[in-house]
Amino acid sequence: MDRPEPNSASPHQPVLYHQTLDFLEPASPGRYVDGTLGAGGHARGFLQASAPEGLLLGLDVDTHAIEIARRNTAEFAERITIRHGSYSDLALHLETIGWECIDGMLLDLGVSSMQLDNAARGFSFLKEAPLDMRFDESQKTSAAELVNQAGQKELAAILRNYGEEPRANQIADAIVRNRPFESTTQLANLVLAVYKGKRGKTHPATRTFQALRLATNSELEKLSEGLEQAVAALCSGGRLAVISFHSLEDRIVKQFFQRESRDCICPPEQVICTCGHKASVRAITKGAVAPSEEEIARNPRSRSAKLRVVEKI
Repeated sequence: MDRPEPNSASPHQPVLYHQTLDFLEPASPGRYVDGTLGAGGHARGFLQASAPEGLLLGLDVDTHAIEIARRNTAEFAERITIRHGSYSDLALHLETIGWECIDGMLLDLGVSSMQLDNAARGFSFLKEAPLDMRFDESQKTSAAELVNQAGQKELAAILRNYGEEPRANQIADAIVRNRPFESTTQLANLVLAVYKGKRGKTHPATRTFQALRLATNSELEKLSEGLEQAVAALCSGGRLAVISFHSLEDRIVKQFFQRESRDCICPPEQVICTCGHKASVRAITKGAVAPSEEEIARNPRSRSAKLRVVEKI
């Protein structure tokens, strides 16, 4: 069967689309999960490739994305279940719909192009907007609340741990001295002032905004929870694919896959194994798969994407 093509009419092009489908091999009558549904680009590929009986569960915490995904997958409405929720609650969602195990799952991490392009969401420091950054707008805590309420030490830790920001202490000090902050550009200009206007290849505020987004949405914590549940949910031979966009995410994925592909996870210096750990997956990709130069030219957002895939033993 020919590989399905992404919806060329959609402005939201899925990253590493063909590679993901090639590795996950969706087929009828399999059961699949898109844990980060987004605009539904990858979901369409799953549903086309698994016709006529393949089923898909699509999860997303962003209600705006869900509305778009429903329209983009309307022709497959009988075979797709869409839920507002996080992949970190995968076990609960699968129990609710009565699926005991799944044949494949995708996690396409990070912020999407449509979220960045919507200035009102507050993800981009290039556009004037409220300092929000919530994926799930029903969530109470926004980036503004973190910035305006957290202490200096907490802010510095967020910038250091989630953004790998070398001037975390200076930026945190400046934030505390100049609060309150209400807009994206207000915060971006403060970070630029800490850097005394010096710009490298990326804007000085890039790491600060990344850190606040990750902290606001508890992304790294949810990723760890989601990986555990995804592997547990896979049927024998089922596959899990994860697309990450920066080193913090990719490190978590890489280390988790490495750990779960080994029989023993005792410290290297320990001669006798006492952990009782058994490998649950095997690596399908050798290292991380990167997008082609052609895809990067077509979709610059894909430039930093890394795809890793494992299979349930």
